[in-house]
Amino acid sequence: MAIRIVGVDLPQNKRGEIALTYIYGIGRSSSAKILDKAGVSRDLKVNEWTDDQAAKIREIIGAEFKVEGDLRSEIQLNIKRLMDIGCYRRKGKKKTVANKKKATK
Repeated sequence: MAIRIVGVDLPQNKRGEIALTYIYGIGRSSSAKILDKAGVSRDLKVNEWTDDQAAKIREIIGAEFKVEGDLRSEIQLNIKRLMDIGCYRRKGKKKTVANKKKATK
């Protein structure tokens, strides 16, 4: 039975701390906090979670974290806003800006 949280199927044979990082917006430190708050051991594999533990984790993520679709759309809106006001920091090859030549005496 696959455990599904916010639209993501968690891998069954991985530790809970690692499996939660498959959700966009949750990293190692966030997953550790979630599991500690839910009272689930970090070393338990996902297929060893009970339904109550999975429900508690689902509830904590839903209440306290912005993940998946909401987070992606917020990031896109932030990028669009920065581009509209003309200060978006573009990534890529750095372009060198030449100094003005100093007047010789």
